[in-house]
Amino acid sequence: MHISQKNTDEVSALLTMTIEKSDYEQHVKKALNDCRRRAEVKGFRPGMAPMSLIEKNYGKTVLIDELSKLMTDGLNKYITDSQLHLLGEPIPVNMEEAIENRKNKDTFEFLFEIGLEPKLTFTLSKDDVIPYYTIIITEEEKEKETQVILKEGGTLVEQETADKTALLTVDLVQNERTIENALIALQRIEDSPLKEPFIGRKIGDELTVNVKQLFTNENDLAAMLKIRKEELSQIEPEFTVQIKKIERFVEAELNQSFFDRLFGAGVVTDKEVFMQQVEDRLQGKYHQDSEYRLAIDIYQALEKKASMTLPDAFLKRWLQYSDNNKITSENVEKMYPWFAAGCRRQIINKYIMRSQNMKITKDELLEKAKRVVQYQFFMYGIYNATEEDFAYYAKSLLAKEKESKQIYDQVEKEKVIDYVRATVTIDERRITSEALQELIKRDEPQDSELAE
Repeated sequence: MHISQKNTDEVSALLTMTIEKSDYEQHVKKALNDCRRRAEVKGFRPGMAPMSLIEKNYGKTVLIDELSKLMTDGLNKYITDSQLHLLGEPIPVNMEEAIENRKNKDTFEFLFEIGLEPKLTFTLSKDDVIPYYTIIITEEEKEKETQVILKEGGTLVEQETADKTALLTVDLVQNERTIENALIALQRIEDSPLKEPFIGRKIGDELTVNVKQLFTNENDLAAMLKIRKEELSQIEPEFTVQIKKIERFVEAELNQSFFDRLFGAGVVTDKEVFMQQVEDRLQGKYHQDSEYRLAIDIYQALEKKASMTLPDAFLKRWLQYSDNNKITSENVEKMYPWFAAGCRRQIINKYIMRSQNMKITKDELLEKAKRVVQYQFFMYGIYNATEEDFAYYAKSLLAKEKESKQIYDQVEKEKVIDYVRATVTIDERRITSEALQELIKRDEPQDSELAE
């Protein structure tokens, strides 16, 4: 087997692979003998059919299979030995023609298009300046956040009579069926005529309601009735409501008792210190946006320095080839700018990792996977999981090829950003949250590559 390479430009090339009879002959013979042993041919005992008949029935299929294996192995070896950094995968150009119209009876010549990573040579220093935006917290924002905190710290207080904001604990009765301790939040009933019959009711009162009119959200209704959503169509909607408890939500008050409950005894002693805590909380919320914008600015600066050219024509063909040509040319044109942006970031990441001799360890991948699992647990309201739980599920996550690659890419991106941050000059700039959101919206990538 022989492979030669002809570059068509700096980032595209054509590989010519020549496979001689001596390369595949023994592989084909062995495969045909295996076929003969397994084949059930009418008129012959198993394994005794003439080889000429086996070759006639299976010869072409076996030849193509063995050639495919040789091509794959040969390409992988050539790419490794030549230290080629490819974008996408090789695209066969003349596969069917090479099989049908070979140069002679025994020799095959296959052509493959390849896309090459552009060679980067840029460096970074303190002369490179990248902005970092911190948020100016306004008094209006602090007041809004204060109201959020007071609501979060609020409590339910029992009362004798139901008003339009009351939370009712009730039993729902229908014939022999009783659903105990169901909750009806009058504040969530948007239709005033439906809410009106509850106003002024006291503990022990009963009234008949149509629950399907009362709860238009089927998920909420199914949860209250303790049935599956699919069973709602079988339910008679009228229930007798027996009121057991009436409560109202009361926001917390800015007093020492609330400060101690929220921050710990004696940590906050007056409103001025409390408002500073509110500002710190808001800065924490906005920190992720600031970091996100920093990542955008870093990659914009790196792309400008790299000034790379991609094999656009090849990559567009590869997108169609990799999806068995299910993607139309029109869709490729639409998605390509996003895809190309992701390619440029990955190339930059790899270049920095290689040039700075940075490695990603198994421990780093495991730690990142644990944080991903922890986030997922919290999203589902699971707050009592241990580090052992996180580690167990993290290892399961890393065992999956797609998820493992995503975690690897995230760790790689974080290492690159940390390196750039430590190497360049970070120019801190103060900006309002609205202005930062406008900046993010203006330059936000159209895929999730930078998103956490």
